[in-house]
Amino acid sequence: MNIQWYPGHMTKAKRAMQEDLKLIDLIIEITDARIPYSSRNPDIDELGKNKARLILLNKSDLASETWNDAWARWFQAQGFHVVKVNSKSGAGLKQINSVVQEACKEKIERDRKRGILNRPVRAMVVGIPNVGKSTFINSFAGKACTKTGNKPGVTKGNQWIRLNKTLELLDTPGILWPRFENQEVGKKLALIGSINDEILNKEELALELLKFMMRQYPEVLRERYGIEEGEAEKQSDGAEEQILAKGLEQIAKSRRCLLKGNEYDYKKAANLFIDDYRNGRLGRITLEFPKEREE
Repeated sequence: MNIQWYPGHMTKAKRAMQEDLKLIDLIIEITDARIPYSSRNPDIDELGKNKARLILLNKSDLASETWNDAWARWFQAQGFHVVKVNSKSGAGLKQINSVVQEACKEKIERDRKRGILNRPVRAMVVGIPNVGKSTFINSFAGKACTKTGNKPGVTKGNQWIRLNKTLELLDTPGILWPRFENQEVGKKLALIGSINDEILNKEELALELLKFMMRQYPEVLRERYGIEEGEAEKQSDGAEEQILAKGLEQIAKSRRCLLKGNEYDYKKAANLFIDDYRNGRLGRITLEFPKEREE
């Protein structure tokens, strides 16, 4: 499965972002806590060098708390400020103002020495599609400032939002990068909904998720779908494929995904399985770990 998705508007959005960078003091980067590394656009580090940086681990309620903490420590070690948030519930948002002031304290001190007092920090909010940027801004502002939607590409243009006397936000469209060199990254982005579903083979994607879950979270598969198989990776190639196919069949059986003649509807089962994951019905599942970045 080869995944690539880079709509034309993203090139325009990247150019606009480059233009606006000279206006801002801080980059607030929204990531998905389930894949904190893979949900970061690598272009942002190059675009935003010499700017203060804050990473928000959004949707932290859908990821393992143990791994949320581990990722927060990992990013802090790279020089980022980090806050764990859940934009839908508002959890963690109250911490952000103080962290913004801390991240920009050198800029604020420079302004003070030049006699510039109370100028608000200007922050650009960036992130790939469907990590919850607009939901974050609306929750943080306490009002509907931007359009939101559970699909990539809802925000189309840049928009300034004045939150209070100390902070202004610049909302930007979600942009990916032109080519995923590592297809594992593409698969993870597809699993969280950052790639247009219409270009995906959902059955293949479901098997990838099933393989990961058998390795890392077998008890979840057992409790929700009755899948008793062991770790698929330990098997030979043919046996692994057989085990994964049997696992998808068990999902179809447990969720009563049937076609005429009582044949299993694997396409429907795959969609339900991925939907269960995306919406947190499988529990708090993290798809990648900091130790993988250190190997």
